[in-house]
Amino acid sequence: MKVSRSKLDNLLVPIFSIILGFVFGAILMLFFGYNPITAYEAMIMGVFGSPYFLGEALRQATILTFTGLGFAIAFKAGFFNIGVSGQLLAGWVSAIWVALAFPDLPRLVLVPLSIGAGVLFGAIWAGIAGFLRAYFGTSEVIVTIMLNFTALHTTNYIIRNILAVGNTTERISENASLRVGWLTDLTAGSRLNMGFFIAIVVVILYWIFMTHMTAGFEIRAVGLNPFASTYAGMSAKKNIILSMVISGALAGLGGAIHGMGTFGNLFTQNALPNIGFNGIAVALLGLGNPIGIFFSSILFGVLDVGAGFMPNRAGVPDEMASIVIAAIIFFVGANYLIRLVLNKVSTNKAVQNEGGE
Repeated sequence: MKVSRSKLDNLLVPIFSIILGFVFGAILMLFFGYNPITAYEAMIMGVFGSPYFLGEALRQATILTFTGLGFAIAFKAGFFNIGVSGQLLAGWVSAIWVALAFPDLPRLVLVPLSIGAGVLFGAIWAGIAGFLRAYFGTSEVIVTIMLNFTALHTTNYIIRNILAVGNTTERISENASLRVGWLTDLTAGSRLNMGFFIAIVVVILYWIFMTHMTAGFEIRAVGLNPFASTYAGMSAKKNIILSMVISGALAGLGGAIHGMGTFGNLFTQNALPNIGFNGIAVALLGLGNPIGIFFSSILFGVLDVGAGFMPNRAGVPDEMASIVIAAIIFFVGANYLIRLVLNKVSTNKAVQNEGGE
């Protein structure tokens, strides 16, 4: 009974967080004289009323799934990998570099090769922080923040001095592209690509790894109690590095798909990609569960794309969508309050039932 109650609470916490986030946004809109019903209707109908914008929302959700899973596995091991954006960039630049270097290779060879490069360099980039944490006890937060900016400026240098003369690279060949005609036609020309289906496969593999494999169990055990895990014969150092490597590999995979599917090239960045940081929010909303992360990614994709309809159709600034997202994250972070309310409601019901008997 306790297990089922715990599972129910884990399901209700993100649901109530989303509801409270939208309610908070509505109150704020009312305070400033906007109509929240019109605003939310414009957001939702703008996305779901158009195959193109629905495709764009799912395309956004695809990358958020990878960055969310990347953050989640490190978090399960007890680490806060704030370097997801840098690892995504490492995967993006390496995948595009390989794709441009071998444009005439067959598609069945070039696509896996380019994606593999993105996964490898994303893993290496995060592995640096994991190694320093495991053997020298350095803060992974500080190291990954510094690696974020290293990745940003290194990427811009590579674009300007190696891959291109200006601020953008050439487009990759059709043999390296993840776009497929039937999917583009189905979504009225959106940039939704095969990465969406790769994301679904990765979600399933992630769940199998974390719940049915020894390595996944050890990562979770180290995250819960590193001292007890070491006493039980598990290598804390190995699992620290492994969790960070897998985390970076997933972020790098997202970067590779972002480059090969969404854009088809690489361009200089003025700042770190927000999609990396939003992946952290997605992981927190999904409570580290891969299925939860996948659906949280879709929600964030809809909010992000739908925000563009709020100014024109409802006269509401699109920043309001960002406030709703921030409020949702706040309530996820303050989930102990939601759990407290749920426990009190459950206790009151139990008392009433006993009184009735």
